[in-house]
Amino acid sequence: MQRAFGLDIPQTLEDVCDPASLALIVYDMQVGIVQQVGNGREITGRVLQVLEACREAGIRVIFTRHMSLPKELMGAFQFRTAMAWQRVKTPQEVKPWFLRDAPGFQLVPELKPLPSEAIFDKITMSAFEGTPLDIALRDCGIRAFAIAGIAMEIGIDPTARHGADLGYIPVVIKDACGYGHHDAAERSIASLEFAGDSLLTTVETFCAQLGAKLPTAK
Repeated sequence: MQRAFGLDIPQTLEDVCDPASLALIVYDMQVGIVQQVGNGREITGRVLQVLEACREAGIRVIFTRHMSLPKELMGAFQFRTAMAWQRVKTPQEVKPWFLRDAPGFQLVPELKPLPSEAIFDKITMSAFEGTPLDIALRDCGIRAFAIAGIAMEIGIDPTARHGADLGYIPVVIKDACGYGHHDAAERSIASLEFAGDSLLTTVETFCAQLGAKLPTAK
C-alpha cells in the first residue's frame, strides 16, 4: 500500500482484498447467456468457486442480469445491439431474448443468490449505467470490486472501465470470465492490462488471497 497526502493508494491484490471495502459483481450469469458459451459449465464452476470464497470471507455480493425490453420500448440502441447479436438485418426479425419472465433471463440455479445479496437488472453493457450499483457500493464504503461472469468482451470490459472512471479499483478474475469470441476477449484483457486501471488475476490467486482453499483436482 502506498501513501500520499494522507491517502492510502492500493497497488496490489493484497491491498484491495479487504471484506470491508471489496465487493463481488457476478455479471450476467443467466441461463440464456451461459448456454451460448461453449465452456459455460466450466465458467459456472469457476464463478461458483469465487462466489463461495467471497461468501466465506464476508464480502458483499451483487448479481447483474441483462434484460430485454418489449420491442415497443427497445429504441434505436436496443434494436441495433439486438440485430448485431442475433445477426439479423431488420428490426422486424429481432426477438427479445431476455424478457423479464423468460426462462433465459433467470440466473443459473448453481449461483442462487442469498437473501443478503442483491440482483440488479440492466439494459446496458456497463453494470453501472442505469442501475443503483454505484450508489449501493459507495454507501457501503466499497473501494474495489471483483468481477466474474459472462462475457468479457461484451460487458465485463465496459463495466471495469466505467468502474475505474468512477474511482473504484476493478479486479478482473480472468479465468472466471466467459466470452463469446476468444480473440476479442483476449484483446479486452490486453487492453485492460495496458490501461493499468484494473488488477487482473485468476480464480486460484484471488481465492488464495481471501484465505479460501480450492477443491483438490481429481
